[in-house]
Amino acid sequence: MKPVDEPVALPDFSELTPDRVIELTEATLGRRCTNLCRSLTSYINRVYDLEMEDGAWVVAKFYRPGRWSRAALQDEQDFVRELAEQELPVVAPLAGRSGATLQEHAGLYFALFPKRGGRPLDEPNDAQWLELGRLLARVHAIGALHPPRDRIELDPKVSTAQHLDYILRSAFPRPALRDRYAAVVQSVVELIAPLFAGVEKLRIHGDCHRANILCRPGEPFHLIDFDDMARGPAVQDLWMLLPGHLRDSRRELNLILDGYETFRTSDALDLRLIEPLRAMRFIHFTAWCARQKADGGFARLLPGWGDEAFWQQEIADLERQRQEIQDSLGG
Repeated sequence: MKPVDEPVALPDFSELTPDRVIELTEATLGRRCTNLCRSLTSYINRVYDLEMEDGAWVVAKFYRPGRWSRAALQDEQDFVRELAEQELPVVAPLAGRSGATLQEHAGLYFALFPKRGGRPLDEPNDAQWLELGRLLARVHAIGALHPPRDRIELDPKVSTAQHLDYILRSAFPRPALRDRYAAVVQSVVELIAPLFAGVEKLRIHGDCHRANILCRPGEPFHLIDFDDMARGPAVQDLWMLLPGHLRDSRRELNLILDGYETFRTSDALDLRLIEPLRAMRFIHFTAWCARQKADGGFARLLPGWGDEAFWQQEIADLERQRQEIQDSLGG
């Protein structure tokens, strides 16, 4: 499965006014809102903070049309609800009066969540590294129970190939730059693809960096924002938490692995994939930016995105990461 790259006649957010958001929230939950509806920062979706008349706060999340199928969105919500049912610290979507968690209005899919305050995780101490390992092991134990129906597969010959295909349809300043970029990505794919053969792939968070770890006083870490949930190697959810490359993060990684062993064997983690997955993340992010530009979100990207200097830097970064992978593999 992959995101829809070229949607045709899709609905948009143009009629998503505060009044409409309030109306949809009230109709879904059967509860009254106050008139307080605040827009929150989100690059892809539209997210709103609403106050209910009973004093509770609700977050309304409207998914970008065409990014994921209904089945893929339901995969995300079902996974989070499974985790919540097993008492993992996540923020599960609220069921509406119909019992459904995924709502639809005029072609727009949306969900409502209870608001949870907190702050992103800063530099973890030793005890927190262990806690992160325990949390991710519990997530993966549930993620391994059954596959998703329609989520992207993190594999160089699947997700990375799809990202490259989309990127190459972007506007390059010169054809030679497009050719050089394609060549370096293909060389990375050829290098790392054999490492993924036979690796267990399960439901994972997919975007597990520290900003998606919510800290609340006196409570365990909360894992939030499952937008990029995927089917992939479990180690994907570990490496993005590390302070640097694998060679510089052995101590932190060992603490995570010690915590992980509490609930799931770390033998299920193929550490050879850490630097390959980092390279895949580079390409994933470039494809994400290309979609933002195509969707009219270019103003939110860094100045100069897509110019000659940008692509030269992307090529150089991938060449360095290719060498990092070779060094990590001892070759």
